[in-house]
Parts: sequence; C-alpha cells; structure tokens
Amino acid sequence: MSYIITTLGNLVHQSAFFGLTWGNYLMVLVAFVFLYLAIKKGYEPLLLVPISFGMLLVNLYPDIMLTIEDSSNGVGGLLHYFYLLDEWSILPSLIFLGVGAMTDFGPLIANPKSFLLGAAAQFGIFAAYLMAILMGFPDKAAAAISIIGGADGPTSIFLAGKLGQTKYMGPIAVAAYSYMSLVPIIQPPIMKLLTTKREREIKMEQLRPVSKLEKILFPIIVTVVVVLILPTTAPLVGMLMLGNLFKECGVVKQLSETASNALMYIVVIILGTSVGATTSAEAFLNWDTLKIVALGLIAFAFGTAAGVVFGKIMCAVTRGKVNPLIGSAGVSAVPMAARVSQKVGSEADPSNFLLMHAMGPNVAGVIGTAVAAGTFMAMFGVM
Repeated sequence: MSYIITTLGNLVHQSAFFGLTWGNYLMVLVAFVFLYLAIKKGYEPLLLVPISFGMLLVNLYPDIMLTIEDSSNGVGGLLHYFYLLDEWSILPSLIFLGVGAMTDFGPLIANPKSFLLGAAAQFGIFAAYLMAILMGFPDKAAAAISIIGGADGPTSIFLAGKLGQTKYMGPIAVAAYSYMSLVPIIQPPIMKLLTTKREREIKMEQLRPVSKLEKILFPIIVTVVVVLILPTTAPLVGMLMLGNLFKECGVVKQLSETASNALMYIVVIILGTSVGATTSAEAFLNWDTLKIVALGLIAFAFGTAAGVVFGKIMCAVTRGKVNPLIGSAGVSAVPMAARVSQKVGSEADPSNFLLMHAMGPNVAGVIGTAVAAGTFMAMFGVM
C-alpha cells in the first residue's frame, strides 16, 4: 500500500502544477492570445502558430529548452537543438533562400527608384539604435534590438547571433515576428495619418515589362555589388539572391520548388517553435524585455512613417505620379507590407491597384535591412 501511495505521490509531484510559477501561467495565457490571433483572425498564421506553440511548450515544460551543459545526462531539450540553428545563423539564411525563391524582383527592376523608398524605411532602425543606447543598452545590444524596426525576423536573429547578443535573442525575435504578423494593424493608422485622401487615391502607371535576362542578371549583380561593399551581408543577401536565381534562371525548377516550398516550411516550423521557446517566464518577464518590445514598436512605426514621408516627397517631385502609400512597404515584411499598401489604397479608391508597385519598395526593404545589419557588423568589426 505504501508503495502505491509513494508512486502516486511521485506522479503528482512530477506534474507541471507543482513546478510552474505565476509567470509561466501568464506566458501560457499570452500563447493562447497569439494562437487566437493566428487561427481566428488569420494574422500570419505561418509565423504565429509555431511561435505561440513553442511559447506554450516551454512554459509548461521548461526542460524542453534545457541546455546540454545543464543536463544531467548530457542530452539537451528538443527545442534547444532547434535554437542552436538560430544561434549559428543557419535558419535565418535558409529563410532568405526561400524568400528569394518565392519573390518576384520584377517590380523593383522595373522601377529602380523603389530602392530609395526601401532605404528610407530603414530610418526606423537607426532611430531605434540611438534610443536603445539612451535607454541604457550596450552598443551591440542596441544594434541587435534596432533591426526589429525593419520588421525582419530572420535578420534580427542573424544579427543578434553575430553580435553575441544571445541573451536578448528571444525577446528580439518574438518582437520582430510579432510586429511582422501585426503589420495589418500597426501600419494603416500611420499611413492614413501622414497622407491625404487625394494622395491615397493616386493611380500609378503600369510598370514596364521586365525581360528574363534582366531578372537573371539582377541577383548576380546585386550579390557582387553588395558583398563587395559589405562582405558580412553575404549569408543573407547571398542566400536571398541565390533563391531568386533558382526562380528566374529556368533550369533548376526542382531546386526552386524545394527552396520555396518544402525547405521553406520545414525551416519555418523549426525556427518558429524555437523562437517561441525562448519566451520562458524567467527569461521573458523582465524590464529589458518590455523595453525591447517598446523599442521595436517605435522603430517599426518610425520606419513606416519615414517610408511614407519619402513617398510624399517622391510624389511631389514627380508631380503626383507616385502614391505615397507604397513607401510604407519599404519595411522588410514581405509580402505583408505590400498587401497593406494595396488594402489602404483600395479603401480610398476600390479601382486602385498598388500591389505590384508596393512590391518594389518591399523587396528593396529586405535588401536594405540586410545591408543595415551588415553595416552594424562592420561598425563592430564582426565578420
């Protein structure tokens, strides 16, 4: 009888109820909210479902992120091994490979001025860098945090790992991916505040056709130019352009399909769950995390505003040929930001079609955020 009582007692004490803190329960609640937004509201479910489920797992069973060093048998937790692929910059680079294989660079090639809008939207990154320093973060940590302003999760993870800021990688990654998912909520009020209805109604001329040769040469030329100037961008820009070359060259259809489908979705599962698993209550519920989340929102808002303002300048210079709304797509959230430009434009005029015009700044923003990350790495002498 005593054996049965002891066994039952051990089973009860091994349950999660005896090991969880109020913070764990709070993070479980946050995970439920994220799942609701992803499943019920449809806010980028491919990102939020694995992130929120990773958040749920680590707060119910913290040892799922147990490091090898802390393990009694030399075997770490499952998601710890996934997370190592984030730290080693493998998953962010593979994400860029998939994004390149999925993305049409034609709108950017057809309208090179889009590079200026993509560059303008990076203002939020450097504004956040200065604010992070003023808030007491070390310079490398401030740089890693500031990349959230580009709404680019893979680049945020990549730079945090390269700069040795693994302490902040979890909050940075969750903030970046959360803001990417919430682009349809965050951007429209800023866009409407900074533009008039007349500006939002502007219809842009149809983009010129882009030849196959141009599409093949573009990723090669961009790789050569950008990597010669900033060699540290090679893992991100190189993989982005390699994926796009797969898509456009027409002779490696199998590689293009694998990179844009099977490989991309496998990487998203592993990266999403491992990012979510960094949000244990112990690591996430502190003042630094709250400051990172706030800085990320400010940076993203600044980046969106800077893109729209520069779009207004281009509108004035071209005498009304550029709709300022496409400037908001200069952040790196592809293709969500471009879709938001289309949505806000169509609300002003249902016959307005801005999606392809917005894709130019959107793709430029991906390149611009990678260049910003390379610039920070060059500043700190990190290779």
